[in-house]
Amino acid sequence: MSTDDSSNEFSKYGVYDVSERLDLFLPNISIKFERVSENAFFYSRADSEGNVSEKMIPAKSNQIQIELAPIRPLNHPARRTNYVFLKFDKEIYLSEDSAATIYVHCPIEIGIFLIHDQHRESLDWVTCNPLNSRFGLYGPPDTGTLCKLAEVSLATDMSDSISYVEGVMKILIENSLNTGQNFSKVIFPITDHSVYYDDSKAILDGLKVTLKKRAVVSVADVQPEKIQTDWIESPTWETFSKHTTVEMGLE
Repeated sequence: MSTDDSSNEFSKYGVYDVSERLDLFLPNISIKFERVSENAFFYSRADSEGNVSEKMIPAKSNQIQIELAPIRPLNHPARRTNYVFLKFDKEIYLSEDSAATIYVHCPIEIGIFLIHDQHRESLDWVTCNPLNSRFGLYGPPDTGTLCKLAEVSLATDMSDSISYVEGVMKILIENSLNTGQNFSKVIFPITDHSVYYDDSKAILDGLKVTLKKRAVVSVADVQPEKIQTDWIESPTWETFSKHTTVEMGLE
Protein backbone atom coordinates (compact mmCIF):
# COMPACT_ATOMS: atom_id res chain seq x y z
CA MET A 1 0.00 0.00 0.00
CA SER A 2 1.29 3.47 -0.86
CA THR A 3 2.43 5.67 2.00
CA ASP A 4 1.39 9.28 1.62
CA ASP A 5 1.99 11.43 4.70
CA SER A 6 3.25 14.35 2.57
CA SER A 7 -0.29 15.28 1.49
CA ASN A 8 -0.72 17.08 4.84
CA GLU A 9 1.68 19.77 3.60
CA PHE A 10 -0.34 20.61 0.49
CA SER A 11 -3.64 22.22 -0.44
CA LYS A 12 -6.70 19.98 -0.58
CA TYR A 13 -9.00 19.60 -3.55
CA GLY A 14 -12.18 21.65 -3.43
CA VAL A 15 -13.80 25.06 -3.88
CA TYR A 16 -12.08 28.20 -2.58
CA ASP A 17 -13.37 31.77 -2.20
CA VAL A 18 -10.84 34.47 -3.10
CA SER A 19 -11.46 37.99 -1.84
CA GLU A 20 -7.93 39.32 -1.34
CA ARG A 21 -5.28 36.58 -1.74
CA LEU A 22 -5.11 32.81 -1.95
CA ASP A 23 -1.95 30.67 -1.98
CA LEU A 24 -2.18 27.02 -3.00
CA PHE A 25 0.66 24.53 -2.73
CA LEU A 26 1.06 21.21 -4.58
CA PRO A 27 4.14 18.99 -4.89
CA ASN A 28 6.75 21.16 -6.69
CA ILE A 29 4.07 23.71 -7.68
CA SER A 30 2.91 26.99 -6.17
CA ILE A 31 -0.24 28.85 -7.22
CA LYS A 32 -1.29 32.37 -6.22
CA PHE A 33 -4.44 34.44 -6.66
CA GLU A 34 -4.34 38.12 -5.66
CA ARG A 35 -6.83 40.96 -6.04
CA VAL A 36 -5.11 43.88 -7.79
CA SER A 37 -8.07 46.21 -8.25
CA GLU A 38 -11.76 46.44 -7.44
CA ASN A 39 -12.69 44.20 -10.37
CA ALA A 40 -9.53 42.29 -11.30
CA PHE A 41 -7.40 39.44 -9.93
CA PHE A 42 -3.88 38.31 -10.77
CA TYR A 43 -3.11 34.60 -11.18
CA SER A 44 0.37 33.08 -11.18
CA ARG A 45 1.68 29.51 -11.18
CA ALA A 46 5.27 28.27 -10.98
CA ASP A 47 6.55 24.69 -11.14
CA SER A 48 9.79 22.81 -10.55
CA GLU A 49 10.65 22.82 -14.28
CA GLY A 50 10.89 26.60 -14.28
CA ASN A 51 7.57 27.10 -16.09
CA VAL A 52 5.63 30.19 -15.04
CA SER A 53 2.09 31.13 -16.04
CA GLU A 54 0.59 34.55 -15.28
CA LYS A 55 -2.91 35.78 -16.11
CA MET A 56 -5.18 38.71 -15.33
CA ILE A 57 -8.75 37.79 -14.42
CA PRO A 58 -11.41 40.51 -14.79
CA ALA A 59 -14.22 40.03 -12.27
CA LYS A 60 -17.73 41.40 -11.83
CA SER A 61 -17.22 41.73 -8.09
CA ASN A 62 -14.44 41.90 -5.53
CA GLN A 63 -14.53 38.11 -5.00
CA ILE A 64 -14.07 35.07 -7.20
CA GLN A 65 -14.52 31.33 -6.64
CA ILE A 66 -12.14 28.67 -7.92
CA GLU A 67 -12.04 24.87 -7.77
CA LEU A 68 -8.90 22.75 -7.49
CA ALA A 69 -9.62 19.24 -8.76
CA PRO A 70 -7.94 16.13 -10.22
CA ILE A 71 -8.49 15.71 -13.97
CA ARG A 72 -7.73 13.19 -16.70
CA PRO A 73 -4.01 12.92 -17.64
CA LEU A 74 -4.32 14.25 -21.18
CA ASN A 75 -2.50 17.59 -21.30
CA HIS A 76 1.18 17.03 -20.46
CA PRO A 77 3.53 17.14 -22.33
CA ALA A 78 0.91 18.00 -25.01
CA ARG A 79 -2.70 17.19 -25.91
CA ARG A 80 -2.35 14.53 -28.61
CA THR A 81 -4.77 11.70 -27.76
CA ASN A 82 -7.77 10.62 -25.68
CA TYR A 83 -6.32 7.14 -25.08
CA VAL A 84 -4.42 5.85 -22.06
CA PHE A 85 -2.18 2.76 -22.07
CA LEU A 86 -1.75 1.30 -18.57
CA LYS A 87 1.03 -1.29 -18.38
CA PHE A 88 0.88 -3.29 -15.14
CA ASP A 89 4.03 -4.02 -13.17
CA LYS A 90 2.72 -7.57 -12.52
CA GLU A 91 0.85 -9.94 -14.82
CA ILE A 92 -2.61 -11.12 -13.80
CA TYR A 93 -3.29 -14.82 -14.52
CA LEU A 94 -6.89 -15.90 -14.98
CA SER A 95 -7.90 -19.54 -15.25
CA GLU A 96 -10.43 -20.58 -17.87
CA ASP A 97 -13.98 -19.41 -17.23
CA SER A 98 -13.01 -17.23 -14.26
CA ALA A 99 -13.17 -13.58 -13.21
CA ALA A 100 -11.19 -11.24 -10.98
CA THR A 101 -11.47 -7.67 -9.73
CA ILE A 102 -8.28 -5.65 -9.43
CA TYR A 103 -7.41 -2.07 -8.52
CA VAL A 104 -4.72 -0.22 -10.45
CA HIS A 105 -3.09 3.16 -10.11
CA CYS A 106 -3.81 5.61 -12.92
CA PRO A 107 -1.98 8.92 -13.46
CA ILE A 108 -3.88 12.19 -13.05
CA GLU A 109 -3.31 15.87 -13.63
CA ILE A 110 -4.79 18.75 -11.64
CA GLY A 111 -7.09 21.43 -13.00
CA ILE A 112 -7.78 24.96 -11.77
CA PHE A 113 -11.31 26.11 -12.64
CA LEU A 114 -13.10 29.45 -12.34
CA ILE A 115 -16.68 29.16 -11.10
CA HIS A 116 -19.38 31.38 -12.63
CA ASP A 117 -22.96 30.69 -11.47
CA GLN A 118 -22.13 26.99 -10.88
CA HIS A 119 -20.44 26.76 -14.31
CA ARG A 120 -16.77 25.74 -14.28
CA GLU A 121 -14.31 27.26 -16.76
CA SER A 122 -10.82 25.84 -17.19
CA LEU A 123 -8.24 28.41 -16.12
CA ASP A 124 -5.11 26.25 -15.98
CA TRP A 125 -3.83 22.72 -15.39
CA VAL A 126 -0.69 21.22 -13.89
CA THR A 127 1.03 17.87 -13.46
CA CYS A 128 2.87 16.95 -10.28
CA ASN A 129 4.72 14.13 -12.05
CA PRO A 130 6.13 15.62 -15.31
CA LEU A 131 9.01 13.15 -15.69
CA ASN A 132 6.58 10.24 -16.09
CA SER A 133 4.29 11.94 -18.62
CA ARG A 134 5.02 10.33 -21.98
CA PHE A 135 3.45 8.80 -25.07
CA GLY A 136 3.37 5.22 -26.32
CA LEU A 137 2.05 3.49 -29.43
CA TYR A 138 -0.23 0.48 -29.24
CA GLY A 139 -0.21 -1.57 -32.43
CA PRO A 140 1.74 -1.31 -35.72
CA PRO A 141 3.76 1.87 -36.40
CA ASP A 142 1.59 2.88 -39.37
CA THR A 143 -1.89 2.11 -37.97
CA GLY A 144 -1.41 1.93 -34.19
CA THR A 145 -3.11 4.05 -31.54
CA LEU A 146 -1.16 6.86 -29.88
CA CYS A 147 -1.68 6.71 -26.10
CA LYS A 148 -0.56 8.36 -22.90
CA LEU A 149 1.66 5.59 -21.52
CA ALA A 150 2.01 4.80 -17.82
CA GLU A 151 3.70 1.86 -16.12
CA VAL A 152 1.51 1.34 -13.07
CA SER A 153 1.33 -0.84 -9.98
CA LEU A 154 -1.63 -2.64 -8.50
CA ALA A 155 -3.48 -0.98 -5.61
CA THR A 156 -4.99 -2.65 -2.56
CA ASP A 157 -8.21 -0.59 -2.59
CA MET A 158 -9.73 2.66 -3.86
CA SER A 159 -7.89 4.82 -1.31
CA ASP A 160 -4.42 3.34 -1.96
CA SER A 161 -2.79 6.08 -4.04
CA ILE A 162 -0.18 8.85 -3.99
CA SER A 163 -2.05 12.14 -3.59
CA TYR A 164 -1.82 14.64 -6.48
CA VAL A 165 0.01 12.10 -8.69
CA GLU A 166 -2.38 9.20 -9.27
CA GLY A 167 -5.88 7.93 -8.69
CA VAL A 168 -7.26 4.40 -8.41
CA MET A 169 -9.32 2.54 -11.00
CA LYS A 170 -11.30 -0.66 -10.46
CA ILE A 171 -11.06 -3.23 -13.28
CA LEU A 172 -13.24 -6.32 -13.60
CA ILE A 173 -11.61 -8.97 -15.82
CA GLU A 174 -13.66 -11.91 -17.10
CA ASN A 175 -11.99 -14.79 -18.95
CA SER A 176 -14.61 -16.55 -21.07
CA LEU A 177 -11.97 -18.52 -22.99
CA ASN A 178 -11.37 -22.24 -22.44
CA THR A 179 -7.70 -21.66 -21.56
CA GLY A 180 -5.93 -19.67 -18.87
CA GLN A 181 -4.70 -16.21 -19.86
CA ASN A 182 -2.11 -13.69 -18.71
CA PHE A 183 -3.30 -10.08 -18.60
CA SER A 184 -0.79 -7.24 -18.22
CA LYS A 185 -2.10 -4.10 -19.92
CA VAL A 186 -5.21 -2.18 -20.88
CA ILE A 187 -5.83 0.51 -23.52
CA PHE A 188 -8.94 2.70 -23.38
CA PRO A 189 -10.25 6.24 -24.13
CA ILE A 190 -10.12 7.95 -20.75
CA THR A 191 -12.59 10.60 -21.92
CA ASP A 192 -15.24 7.96 -21.11
CA HIS A 193 -14.23 8.20 -17.44
CA SER A 194 -15.06 10.76 -14.79
CA VAL A 195 -12.61 11.59 -12.00
CA TYR A 196 -13.72 12.04 -8.38
CA TYR A 197 -12.00 13.50 -5.34
CA ASP A 198 -12.11 13.51 -1.57
CA ASP A 199 -9.62 15.63 0.37
CA SER A 200 -6.35 14.87 -1.50
CA LYS A 201 -7.34 11.50 -3.00
CA ALA A 202 -8.71 10.71 -6.47
CA ILE A 203 -10.57 7.78 -8.05
CA LEU A 204 -11.80 7.14 -11.58
CA ASP A 205 -14.67 5.30 -13.22
CA GLY A 206 -13.80 1.65 -13.80
CA LEU A 207 -13.43 -0.82 -16.65
CA LYS A 208 -14.90 -4.17 -17.57
CA VAL A 209 -12.55 -6.34 -19.63
CA THR A 210 -13.87 -9.53 -21.25
CA LEU A 211 -11.38 -12.01 -22.69
CA LYS A 212 -13.16 -13.83 -25.50
CA LYS A 213 -12.84 -15.37 -28.94
CA ARG A 214 -13.67 -13.32 -32.04
CA ALA A 215 -13.49 -15.48 -35.18
CA VAL A 216 -10.22 -17.38 -34.65
CA VAL A 217 -8.53 -14.63 -32.63
CA SER A 218 -8.55 -14.14 -28.85
CA VAL A 219 -9.30 -10.55 -27.91
CA ALA A 220 -9.97 -8.39 -24.85
CA ASP A 221 -13.17 -6.36 -25.08
CA VAL A 222 -12.78 -3.19 -22.95
CA GLN A 223 -15.76 -1.11 -21.81
CA PRO A 224 -16.14 1.69 -19.22
CA GLU A 225 -18.08 1.13 -16.01
CA LYS A 226 -19.54 3.97 -13.94
CA ILE A 227 -18.76 3.70 -10.25
CA GLN A 228 -21.10 4.48 -7.37
CA THR A 229 -19.44 6.91 -4.98
CA ASP A 230 -20.20 9.85 -2.71
CA TRP A 231 -16.90 11.51 -3.67
CA ILE A 232 -17.13 14.83 -5.56
CA GLU A 233 -17.03 14.58 -9.35
CA SER A 234 -14.35 16.79 -10.91
CA PRO A 235 -15.22 19.33 -13.60
CA THR A 236 -14.01 18.64 -17.12
CA TRP A 237 -13.79 20.39 -20.46
CA GLU A 238 -13.03 17.47 -22.80
CA THR A 239 -15.61 15.85 -25.07
CA PHE A 240 -16.70 12.38 -24.00
CA SER A 241 -16.09 9.61 -26.52
CA LYS A 242 -19.58 8.13 -26.04
CA HIS A 243 -18.54 4.83 -24.49
CA THR A 244 -16.31 3.54 -27.25
CA THR A 245 -15.67 -0.21 -27.04
CA VAL A 246 -12.01 -1.09 -27.51
CA GLU A 247 -10.69 -4.48 -28.56
CA MET A 248 -7.15 -5.45 -27.64
CA GLY A 249 -5.32 -8.45 -29.03
CA LEU A 250 -4.14 -11.06 -26.52
CA GLU A 251 -0.57 -12.25 -26.66
